[in-house]
Amino acid sequence: MLSRLSRRCHRARVWYCKARCGHSHGQAELRAIAAGLLPSSGPCGSQFDARSVLRNAIEQGRQALDSIRKLNGFGRAGQHDLVIVGAGPAGIAASLGAMDAKLNFVTIEQDSLGGTVAHFPRGKLVEASTGLTVNYKERVTAINRQADGQSFEVVTDKGSYNTRAVLLTIGRRGTPRQLGVPGEDKTKVVYRLIDPEQYKGQKVLVVGGGDSALEAAHTIAEQPGTKVSISYRSEAFSRAKPKNRDKVADMVAAGQMQAFMKSNVLEINDDSVVLETEKGKGKLPNDAVIICAGGILPTGFLKDIGIEVETKYGTA
Repeated sequence: MLSRLSRRCHRARVWYCKARCGHSHGQAELRAIAAGLLPSSGPCGSQFDARSVLRNAIEQGRQALDSIRKLNGFGRAGQHDLVIVGAGPAGIAASLGAMDAKLNFVTIEQDSLGGTVAHFPRGKLVEASTGLTVNYKERVTAINRQADGQSFEVVTDKGSYNTRAVLLTIGRRGTPRQLGVPGEDKTKVVYRLIDPEQYKGQKVLVVGGGDSALEAAHTIAEQPGTKVSISYRSEAFSRAKPKNRDKVADMVAAGQMQAFMKSNVLEINDDSVVLETEKGKGKLPNDAVIICAGGILPTGFLKDIGIEVETKYGTA
């Protein structure tokens, strides 16, 4: 189902997808499995159920594309039928649907392959297996409605596109907050855990002290052969839920995980990371880094392009 925000975007002919919890089934999921975007097997119901998270995002991308296909005005000379902004699971699913519908479209992603598609299990296979082309490292700066009221100009830091419709698949996490350290652009660095199984037998560093960081750390530590460390700049995980703090504390006490409190990442290398701790600098053997430092929400961008955002406060 599309959110209230998404429904408002429908009326403006700009679609905005944000994945939420839930389960969907059908051809979109099968296509995603074939493309390598979605794991073909795995248990449901776990805290990090890769299938349910990805399945929902893929289904939302498919639903949005189905709605867009009902528009008229496609096939105009000198104009794209669709511009898709964002190359996560929803964006890729919509892009695959646009390919099937033979639309004249372009997919834009502000991040790199390593920072976006590679966040998701087996994601690097998607382009190779489908022929999909994504314009990476291209950031959208504005979306302007054209004078005819039926099309848009999408302005980026590399140019502009005239298009009949726009689909925003930028999620609700926004732009991941980066550490700004050398080596952060390596493909082994991601900003979200989706599939803990992909880290079997690896040395993994999780950076952050909130629930997402602690959940990522203890979930990966449960995988066979993994060696997990967590780095946090403060002296305690005070922002996390007690159950996550207790889980991590138990694993550290049992020797299943290392915790580096009051530490900072200084450098990320191919096979190691350099940490600064109270005891000084040290090098930690490493195969993968997951940075859970929050994100810069896209609220300002959405408001700038005329999409109303409602913020509701309450208890979960």
